[in-house]
Amino acid sequence: MHTPRHSDPHDVPGNRSTAPRDPYEELGSLAGAPGGEFPGGEEPGHRWSGRSRRVVRREARRAARPEPHDTRRAEPREGRRWWRLSGLSRAAKTVVALAVLTAFVALADRWAVLYAEGKAADTIKNQLDLAAAPEVEIGGFPFVDQLAEKKFDSVRVTVPDVPADRVSLQKVSATAHDVRLDADGLTSVHGADIPELEGDVLLSFDDLSRELGSSQITFRGEGGDKVRAGGTLPVAGQDLRVHAEATVRQQAERGIATDIGNMRLDIGDLATYRPGTRPSEGLHLTRKASADLAEEDGEAKALLSVPSIAQRLGVPEGVAREGLGDDGKLAGLTGSPHFAREARNLDLIDLAEDDPAVLSALGISPDLLDALTGLTRPVLADKLSLAFQLPEPPHGDIRLRDVRVEKDGIRVRVSGSGLSVGG
Repeated sequence: MHTPRHSDPHDVPGNRSTAPRDPYEELGSLAGAPGGEFPGGEEPGHRWSGRSRRVVRREARRAARPEPHDTRRAEPREGRRWWRLSGLSRAAKTVVALAVLTAFVALADRWAVLYAEGKAADTIKNQLDLAAAPEVEIGGFPFVDQLAEKKFDSVRVTVPDVPADRVSLQKVSATAHDVRLDADGLTSVHGADIPELEGDVLLSFDDLSRELGSSQITFRGEGGDKVRAGGTLPVAGQDLRVHAEATVRQQAERGIATDIGNMRLDIGDLATYRPGTRPSEGLHLTRKASADLAEEDGEAKALLSVPSIAQRLGVPEGVAREGLGDDGKLAGLTGSPHFAREARNLDLIDLAEDDPAVLSALGISPDLLDALTGLTRPVLADKLSLAFQLPEPPHGDIRLRDVRVEKDGIRVRVSGSGLSVGG
């Protein structure tokens, strides 16, 4: 019987060799040797050359050799962190744990502070009937320990827009020290005792200009204790330019007063009104208006036609009569420096008593004259007053100190002692 030949003696049926198979040959076929499914790319029975076998074995060895493994790169991020933490000493782990615990305690303490500050702000707003809740900042750490002892190292309160008589204080800031609480826990605070308090009050010039704005007046600091006021004041349907100077001073223990001086109302370039009874006060022509009398024959004749006014101007009755009849002599009379100087010294309010028509000839209406006579020094000063008074506390003492005029407003230091709030 003819026995079929096989390319590999290991595959002969019934004649299995006990020699081990070449592992590199198997790995070479698994590693994708050329030829597809069978090594060598031939059908079964094809025998490789020696060189091909060596190449395949070398490639198989290379494929079977384990690649260097980068543990750090292969590990997930979380695993690397834990691996690093696991390499720490026990003492280091304890420090890390304490740091984490401290962070959580600080966070909880801060939350309690914010809650207490909000409750305190609402209580102050309701008790003082404020338009907006104040800012409250509780100092010291930890807050919970202070609350347990019912004593705060410091509490800072900032209240905006506090009404004070005719004006509003832009900001009242105060810091209380060693505050003792009357409380039953965090959510039940009945009141507090304040042995010592310090702070400051700001009266803003912007607020003054707005609140006294019916007269369209603005204020600015002049340094020291001086405040300059300027703007327009409506009088009898006309907007008169107003100028004044206020001297700021403390009044008693809780008030600020202002002395208003150098008040002046300008009626265009025609006349200036200064309230008062001194010779320099009253209603007077400006330098420009008195000089213009030399060119305004009608106004000059109106003045000289009243004997009492001509007399006040220092013009003899005969000379005045000649000037009224001769324009050349009138121009020579009114153009002299003496006549212009004497015209500026005239109080036009007094002239109106002699002949009201004279002011109309000069361009001043009777209504404006009546309104100006009503603007006495006290009345005009009251329109420019910056005074205010702090309310008296129900318990304890509070005082104003160190009044200063700054660029943006009037700042006053505040001190207090023996104060209490709430129940």
